[in-house]
Amino acid sequence: MGLRGGGGRDLLERREDVRQANFLELFVDLVLVFALAGVVSRVVQDITADDPFVRWRSLAYLLVLALPLVWLWITTAHITSWFDPRRRKIQGIVLASAFGLLIMASSLPYAFVGRGWAFVLPYVILHCVRPLILLPSVRGHVLRGLYRRSVLWCTLTAGIWFAGAAVSGDARAAVWAVAVTVDIVAAQLRWPVSGMPRPRVNAWAMDSGHHLPERYQQLLMIALGETVLAVGIAFTDRSITPATSVALVVAYLSTVLLWRIYFYRSGQVLADAVAASGDRLAAGRATGIAHVVMVIGIVATAVGYEILLKHPTDRPEPVWLAVILGGPALFLYGRIRLERVVFDRLSIRRIVAIAVLAVMAVPLYLATPLAAAVAAALVLLGVALADASHAAGRPPEAPSPAH
Repeated sequence: MGLRGGGGRDLLERREDVRQANFLELFVDLVLVFALAGVVSRVVQDITADDPFVRWRSLAYLLVLALPLVWLWITTAHITSWFDPRRRKIQGIVLASAFGLLIMASSLPYAFVGRGWAFVLPYVILHCVRPLILLPSVRGHVLRGLYRRSVLWCTLTAGIWFAGAAVSGDARAAVWAVAVTVDIVAAQLRWPVSGMPRPRVNAWAMDSGHHLPERYQQLLMIALGETVLAVGIAFTDRSITPATSVALVVAYLSTVLLWRIYFYRSGQVLADAVAASGDRLAAGRATGIAHVVMVIGIVATAVGYEILLKHPTDRPEPVWLAVILGGPALFLYGRIRLERVVFDRLSIRRIVAIAVLAVMAVPLYLATPLAAAVAAALVLLGVALADASHAAGRPPEAPSPAH
């Protein structure tokens, strides 16, 4: 669909020669690594506390803090996917988004007790102001209706976010949980507004190029990079013993296996699958959700690695097993959803792996965190080997998305 108005040259008539993420976007990625590392540190602080309620509460904190950061990154990637990042207006929006992420990340240690406004204000301002700045550039384009709807919903959810910032502790976390849920669900529904026609694009929509699928691939690499960072910092602060040394090796190999399982083969051919899909709106939505699930799983896994390095031979708390085993399980569930996008099939071996991780939780409660991490790594290794066996002697599988 074409555009009307000179400002529209920012959009679909953009950058046939700028397919890949540019250095400006990679700068945003660096800030997200710092932000996710802050989430892990904040969660580890509570998950290792003496109070069982505080330990379990940390899982809710993980979601409440990580989801807004990831959602802000995704909406920024959506902008750079549709618009030409060489334009000064877009560069300003991207740099402002990176700065907003930085402010939010710096508030994470005190997000529920003191710096709530530092977490909320950048998030709300960016989501409300960026569409207003872009509206003049999308006259005559279907994105105009989407952006108008998003601004209306942003003003609604801003009240929920501000109400959370006005209280503290668990009350703030509960209100923010409602706010981020409304944000993501409303985006899923294309920000419905009575009396306004529903636009033919959604918040996850992808253009005809490979840019946004490649950005999702990079999002997974950001999460995995944060995991390596968390493992390295945790090991640096510990005494070198046989247990911590084995824990480091297990954590590193598990991260490599997560990378291998993602990129073989759905992650590797994701861009081609989206381009070949008969319904890019549905494919974009499913791809975005799958990556959000996988990133949350990786962040939970990183929390498990820090526990592993700090308490390798202690008796595990149930919530520790929830992240050591549940993090990889959640990642595999997201990977199953991605398999449906790329090949339109259900990955049975990943379902089996999730079931094995769930069953192992009972006997591993009598073992150690190190034993649980080794067991999780063996399950991931089994999935990777099953993938390799399936591909042995066959040509690389082409994507076959639903039409």
